Amino acid sequence: MSFRAAPRLLISAAHKSSGKTTISVGLAAALAARGLAVQPFKKGPDYIDPQWLGAAAGRQCRNLDFHTQPPKHITQLFESTSRDADISVIEGNKGLFDGVDLEGSNSTASLAHWLEAPVVLVVDTSGMTRGIAPLLLGYRSFDTRLRIAGIILNKVGGPRHEKKLREVVQHYTGIPVLGAVQRAGAMRIMERHLGLVPANEAHEAQAAIASLRDHVAASVDLDAVMELARDTLPIEVSPHRAPPAPPPDLRIGVVRDAAFGFYYADDFDVLRQAGAQLVFVDSLRDPKLPDDLDGLFIGGGFPETQAEALEANAGFRADLAAKARAGMPVYAECGGLMFLSRSIIWNGQSRQMCGLIPGDAVMHPRPQGRGYVRLRETTDFPWPRLESGPGITPAHEFHHSRLENLEGEPRFAYEVVRGAGIGQHRDGIVVGNSLANYAHMRSVGASPWAPRFAEFCRHVRDGRR
Repeated sequence: MSFRAAPRLLISAAHKSSGKTTISVGLAAALAARGLAVQPFKKGPDYIDPQWLGAAAGRQCRNLDFHTQPPKHITQLFESTSRDADISVIEGNKGLFDGVDLEGSNSTASLAHWLEAPVVLVVDTSGMTRGIAPLLLGYRSFDTRLRIAGIILNKVGGPRHEKKLREVVQHYTGIPVLGAVQRAGAMRIMERHLGLVPANEAHEAQAAIASLRDHVAASVDLDAVMELARDTLPIEVSPHRAPPAPPPDLRIGVVRDAAFGFYYADDFDVLRQAGAQLVFVDSLRDPKLPDDLDGLFIGGGFPETQAEALEANAGFRADLAAKARAGMPVYAECGGLMFLSRSIIWNGQSRQMCGLIPGDAVMHPRPQGRGYVRLRETTDFPWPRLESGPGITPAHEFHHSRLENLEGEPRFAYEVVRGAGIGQHRDGIVVGNSLANYAHMRSVGASPWAPRFAEFCRHVRDGRR
């Protein structure tokens, strides 16, 4: 069936580092400041940009990713989370037409087609005047089915530069210029080795968002943006209505703080649908874990930047390790794996961690694993089996650390078909009832990890394993 979704637009660029994230964050905040319900989305596997977008909009950002979601699931998630919004702001990744295959089937342009979304192109105009015309004409003619409905000039040098750019765009292309954002310190978000600093870790996040909001509101025609977003076509989709979550019969802890903040909002939804009450804990400040947890989930993040504080909270680390050794199920991803290791070694300093995994997480200048991964479960995989057996699980990874000095003969839950993992084509180290991998999972499609983990926690709790 068809439905007319909320007004929507997709923010993209000719190439990465054009400033589309700062524009998207500022735009979401500026529209929300008008009293509009803004639903943000981010294309691809990403944790950091969605934190900023969600904080700017005041609503949970959702990820739309062709690697882990079939297109039907993408449109269903989009429909179900945007139906009560006044506008949906979708930030693309990389350049508009960039993708992993020749046809661009997983590109931002392909997502725009699936969602019938008009595209706003953010153009980095540094050192550019008349050259903007062939760039825009080429992008428009490369895929004539795609609607490039407007552009935002970014990193503009000043009023004279803006005037020249507007004249060139109007004369040669006729594409509406929705705004011109001048190069300014107010349009930057802090960066480091994995990209932007996460909003959960940046103490000045709200001040930074307010600065982006004010700068974009003064530089972009928000009325024209809303008019463009309203001019959309219906989307063909089978609307998805999730049943009400059952009364919870599990208590699953989630470590969420400045060290660990890489979580998908819809994974939390699936855990709740699986009967879990989520109990959020702080590894930097809580003296220990709650005593009545049936399981623990530690997501990714930047434990290396918080390693001194994590080491200082020795009581929490010792309690976590003791409960895990006593049989409490623990699931950890990337940064969580580092936290469960013996130590984190970075910039010549070694900080003690939980010691559950007999190895050290050693940071390196270059990524040790980056991009999409594909995994196959081994016979050591500890959770309930899928009926279809050990198929291929899609996931993603991005880590500068490597697990080194690993002792004994560890068991691994995954064979790495594509990607780096822990090493030697293996990922998912199994220690007792704990599973820790560099791969980041998403509980959709071929990787329903959340209900499997919940069921495993029940089995352990009820003594049925």
